[in-house]
Amino acid sequence: MNELVQRLSEGEHPVEASLRPEKTATALKESIDRGYVHIKFTDTRGGTDLGVRLDREASNFNEADFEHQTGKVQLVGNLTLNYVKVRCIADIDLATLEGKGYLEPVEA
Repeated sequence: MNELVQRLSEGEHPVEASLRPEKTATALKESIDRGYVHIKFTDTRGGTDLGVRLDREASNFNEADFEHQTGKVQLVGNLTLNYVKVRCIADIDLATLEGKGYLEPVEA
């Protein structure tokens, strides 16, 4: 298995919602509504920014209040990182747009 994938699959890592042009809960909500978010693992060299196609059934938005920027979301989705299919799971706090996340290798 690829070294980066293996490292991000072991334990939880600091992540942030990678949003442009502005980093707000509203911008995150718009990304969620489009079904595609960017999650940045910040503890790798230079950070690892991943584009994640959301799995709405597996994600959890029940504790989120986007209007007041409170609560948290769990974002779950699949992608390919360095030719390895993985599932990204990230818990993001809406007040800071930061949290914890990890990858799970997906069997082909």
